[in-house]
Amino acid sequence: MLDVETRRRIDTARDILVGKVPDPKSQVEQITLALMYKFMDDIDAQAEEYGGNATFFKGDFAQYSWRRLVGGGLGAVEMSNVYEDALRQMGENRGIPFLFQQMFKNAYLPFRDPETLRMFFRVIGEFEYDNSERLGDAFEHLLSIMDSQGEAGQFRTPRHIIDFIVEIVDPKKDDMILDPACGTAGFLISAYKHIEKSNEDAETPLTPAERAKLAGNVSGYDISPDMVRLSLVNLYLHSFPDPDIFEYDTLTSEERWSEYANVILANPPFMSPKGGIRPHNRFSVTSRRSEVLFVDYIAEHLTPDGRAGVIVPEGIIFQSQNAHKQLRKMLVEDYLVAVISLPPGVFNPYSGVKTSILILDKALAKQSDTIGFFKVENDGFDLGAQRREIDRNDLPAVKGEVVEYLRRLREGIYMDGGDEGDEGDGSYGFETGLVVERERVGADGEFNLSGERYRISRGTSSNYPMVDVEQVVFFQEGPGIRSYEYQDGGYPIINVRCVRDGRIDLGDSRAVSPELVDAKWSHFRVEAGDILFTTSGTIGRVAVTQQEHLPLLMNTSVVRFRSLDKNRLSDDYLYQCLRSEMFVNGLKSQATGSAQLNCGPTHIRKMKLPIPSLEIQREIVSEIEGYQKVIDGARAVVENWRPRIAVDPEWSVVELGEVAKVIAGQSPPGASYNNDGNGEPFYQGKTEFGDNFIGKPVKWTTDPRRFAENTDILMSVRAPVGPVNLTNERVCIGRGLAAIRPENSDLMKDYAYFMLRMLEPQISGNTGTAFASINMRDIKRIPFPLPDVATQKTVVEHVQVEQEWVEASRQLIERMEGKVRDVVGRVWSQS
Repeated sequence: MLDVETRRRIDTARDILVGKVPDPKSQVEQITLALMYKFMDDIDAQAEEYGGNATFFKGDFAQYSWRRLVGGGLGAVEMSNVYEDALRQMGENRGIPFLFQQMFKNAYLPFRDPETLRMFFRVIGEFEYDNSERLGDAFEHLLSIMDSQGEAGQFRTPRHIIDFIVEIVDPKKDDMILDPACGTAGFLISAYKHIEKSNEDAETPLTPAERAKLAGNVSGYDISPDMVRLSLVNLYLHSFPDPDIFEYDTLTSEERWSEYANVILANPPFMSPKGGIRPHNRFSVTSRRSEVLFVDYIAEHLTPDGRAGVIVPEGIIFQSQNAHKQLRKMLVEDYLVAVISLPPGVFNPYSGVKTSILILDKALAKQSDTIGFFKVENDGFDLGAQRREIDRNDLPAVKGEVVEYLRRLREGIYMDGGDEGDEGDGSYGFETGLVVERERVGADGEFNLSGERYRISRGTSSNYPMVDVEQVVFFQEGPGIRSYEYQDGGYPIINVRCVRDGRIDLGDSRAVSPELVDAKWSHFRVEAGDILFTTSGTIGRVAVTQQEHLPLLMNTSVVRFRSLDKNRLSDDYLYQCLRSEMFVNGLKSQATGSAQLNCGPTHIRKMKLPIPSLEIQREIVSEIEGYQKVIDGARAVVENWRPRIAVDPEWSVVELGEVAKVIAGQSPPGASYNNDGNGEPFYQGKTEFGDNFIGKPVKWTTDPRRFAENTDILMSVRAPVGPVNLTNERVCIGRGLAAIRPENSDLMKDYAYFMLRMLEPQISGNTGTAFASINMRDIKRIPFPLPDVATQKTVVEHVQVEQEWVEASRQLIERMEGKVRDVVGRVWSQS
């Protein structure tokens, strides 16, 4: 625990430097260098007192000793000159350990004010090196003031969160412990302290030999030389005589790929550098996102009995990109035992990003059929920029529940219907936890790791009144209109397919006569402002009807909602509640059917809604609408973007078949399909991509004409016609696809793909109806602009920049949608 006097000295030293060294990181570096400089002289003085010799300031370096600097014989200007010279020379002192050489490498004094330096030295002189815990805590406090890591997505992990993770993972004295993005070594030091305390509590204190072995079992990597220097100092001040911290690029270097650990603890960077990452090819997941690759690295570098605790941003939890889903699939199937959701302000003031903690246990995951989901609402501090301490702290309770859950897993308690206290809601007696079958997490192929998605409870934990739906809402399902009652023109019928994500599309609707509506279904007319909700197939698609949509008639499997009392429940707030995972999942848990889920008014009556005051409802809706505006703008970018290439009239125009080979896909006769990863990867068509494989080897699979290679462009030959994507592997292709393979050195693959994307409207427009297809002959005859290779490269570079913007918009959508889920989720779970 940091004592008041030590903290005062650190803060005073900073206050002295602020006027000359405004950057917090530089302040930390100057205080660190001065402390180590002074401590080296303390060690020399202690050695001489016991009859030994100086180690650090000897020979030519004796002139730089701390005692000479501040002993009174030097004036302020001379003292400043000697210290400046010492900082430049000390990194070349071959008489000191390599650790100390590294600390002083490229060191310098960033200001020239002798009197400021003298005042600074007076404060530093009050510290004494005694290898005590107090100095380590002082350095931790010093590091806490830095805010320079935000731009790289590296945010200093709060000490209480580090300790929380370490206590759950529970490292032991014989474990090899690694942090592959160690920063200032906070996780490594916490692990060491935890092991030390665990052995003291067990009345078996670590022996000197065990301490030395433990120090040698702890290692860390960081790409930043500044972070490496700070972590070396931090570990040294916490009794690590020769820390194993390496300047190492975990994601692009392979030098340490073969090194594994029993325990991995990390808060890896949340953002990728501009231009992405160029990882090596040994990762299981193909990605250039740093957060994806780091989690992959951590999982793959656990020993067979290894376990890990890693902080991840919300994108890892739910993003729908292939790399994220592939990573979650790997974790769920082989590594993951628990997910702990943290509140969104834990990293304030550096970032308000929402994070979670993944608990991995390679051995336990293989023997257990469940995953635990836990939620921290409060971590003992408010979620504002200042992070002031408050009296609400869920960490102890959540830690206890996670540890208990892991104990039960090890003892094989799950799944037998639950322990005493289970109310059929998946909590199994836990206040903050939800226990979900591993198979259920991967059932829809998304492997979503948001715990609320799987909650079966009707929702009773909100601090707002939970009210039966039928008390505050009018709801009505449409009648079953028979197909023989349809006609051309009249009242359009709103069916399940017409309700999209927040909008109504009547392009696929049928109609009935106004006379029939008046006679049989007049009370099923839709009104402007009605909230429509689908109850069959994809349960929970929601949209609001506008005046422009009318007249409309409801059909079965669509329910309309309206507030019964606008002074108690606003329709805007009701709309957000109906969209929420809690409401939709509550209905899904009651739904019937296997191939297609179905629910209706009977199930809706069992649901409850949290009803805060109208003022709070307005605040919630306003916040969500702000996020929705961002989502709508970003979605317009994603949906409407297409390469726009200015074709110069001077460019040559050739038929595509002159510069590329077109290979027709064919469905294999009698092939057995599977999705277990065995056999040849198989793509059937644009809307049918998936983890499909052709099993047993057949003659068809050995024919090279049936394969697309990783140099090809895939094109859908059935509506919607057009280029699909660039291949990155060798795949079999079915009838719905063709492979376009540039065979001319004058044609770049990326250019060909972008140009075909731009030409897509013309290509598909020439095929006639919406259900048309394009044959190989017509593909070969596509008029294709072809400039020289240098121009093609320029075009590709420009389009790739635009792609980065589109990808950023896609990620923004997912982040904002996550914020919407969080806002609505808070209504269910807290005030």
